Amino acid sequence: MKPVGAVTRGTTNPNRLRRVDNWIVETCGDALRAAADPLVVDLGYGASPVTAVELRARLATAVRADVRVVGLEIDPVRVAAALPAADPPGLAFARGGFELAGLRPALVRAFNVLRQYDESEAGAAWRTITAGLAPGGLLVEGTCDELGRLGGWVLLDTSGPRTLTLAAKLTTLESPGQLAERLPKALIHRNVPGERIHDLLRALDDAWHAAAGYAPFGPRQRWLRTVTAVRESGWPVLDGPRRWRHGELTVPWPSVTPT
Repeated sequence: MKPVGAVTRGTTNPNRLRRVDNWIVETCGDALRAAADPLVVDLGYGASPVTAVELRARLATAVRADVRVVGLEIDPVRVAAALPAADPPGLAFARGGFELAGLRPALVRAFNVLRQYDESEAGAAWRTITAGLAPGGLLVEGTCDELGRLGGWVLLDTSGPRTLTLAAKLTTLESPGQLAERLPKALIHRNVPGERIHDLLRALDDAWHAAAGYAPFGPRQRWLRTVTAVRESGWPVLDGPRRWRHGELTVPWPSVTPT
């Protein structure tokens, strides 16, 4: 099966995806536990296999020990370079793209893959990937900065996008507006007046500045107050303080769907 897609820049770093991995454990863990085959695909892991190695370790420790992670890359040179890190059957590497190399995973993580594509191509990529999921399967697609301090991702199933999550390392966050730089491809060009994602980021910034009085108690308390205020203003913020305290905010996709 010919891989579908293009070779990415391949930039990666240890622990770059720790933030989204921890969210996957919390949010997608039950789906993996219920899966007949706990197969996970790390799509476009990059020039180093480190994030696939970390994903497998985190899922095996926190979700189920028999989880199998397959790292897929279009570039055969990257696949060959990753093979020494393989630990079958728990961790393997193969050549593949959006078609998932014919695999039927319960979960796909595709991070920093679609940034090089045009916005118009994001939807087609989503549909190709989700078409290859096992029944009840999930796709987590998004992007983050080089150190994983800022990130945004979309949770999808075979019916389409379900939620958007924005996440930040609070000790280095100057304002929520910084998250605009790391929106998923489907939203990155939509941070303009008249778009819902622009309204959400504006609401976060306004609430962050209004919560300046909480700064002496630390950035976590300021963020908690910020998210609480945004929800009180009418935004359908999901989860609760237990997740918010990690620097996260999740909303249903319809609340930020591009107009």
